[in-house]
Amino acid sequence: MPSSSASTTDAAKPTSGSGGVQSLERAFDLLERMADAGGEVGLSELSASSGLPLPTIHRLMRTLVACGYVRQQTNRRYALGPRLIRLGESASRLLGTWARPYLARLVDETGETANMALLDGDEVVYVAQVPSKHSMRMFTEVGRRVLPHSTGVGKALLATLPPGEVRELLARTGMPAATDKTITTPDRFLAALDDVRAAGYAVDDNEQEIGVRCLAVPIPGSPTAAAISISGPAGRVTEAATDRIVPVLQEVAGALSEVLTNATS
Repeated sequence: MPSSSASTTDAAKPTSGSGGVQSLERAFDLLERMADAGGEVGLSELSASSGLPLPTIHRLMRTLVACGYVRQQTNRRYALGPRLIRLGESASRLLGTWARPYLARLVDETGETANMALLDGDEVVYVAQVPSKHSMRMFTEVGRRVLPHSTGVGKALLATLPPGEVRELLARTGMPAATDKTITTPDRFLAALDDVRAAGYAVDDNEQEIGVRCLAVPIPGSPTAAAISISGPAGRVTEAATDRIVPVLQEVAGALSEVLTNATS
């Protein structure tokens, strides 16, 4: 039997607990660590955060570069590569497909437009929507990107992050005012996130668009930071309506969480 078939390198051996291939698990772990670090890192940073030796990381990164999933910068640091974009776009579309029945349930039970959004880098991107049946309804184009500080879904998503990370994000994006109701200072915004955590839901009260209110909750346990929301005219999405709508949002978010968790396990 040829020696190449008789032996297996350490990097390609199945892991003891999961039955997976160790080199694949390590490669995807490195990609996720790069994303968590903002998309660009050095080998020493990856070694420190992952605990892997530099030669192992260098070998894995060389393979990822050859495949186009990572690229080496002129400063010798490594950045996420363009081939990941196609994978991400396909995954987002699939995520939206899974979410639509749950968003349709939100529309049926609340009467308002339902949305699903992800935190992609420093921005919120809408990946699915089911419109209200009312003649006066809110519409957000799927694929639209907005800054998180002025939206209900953005608040719901950022409330799951440590305050220090939120401050860094706000410093990168700035906090431009979409309306005169938009929160435009980090301290006020962090205080608003405390309210979100205490209440269990986020509110956009005329902060993205005058006359529009939005209620949002994060999807617990989602493999990527995600939130769902309803939006409608402020005259319909009142404080009284909020008491009725929020429990529905939370219930649907829990049901959607189970679907996403099972799909990725």
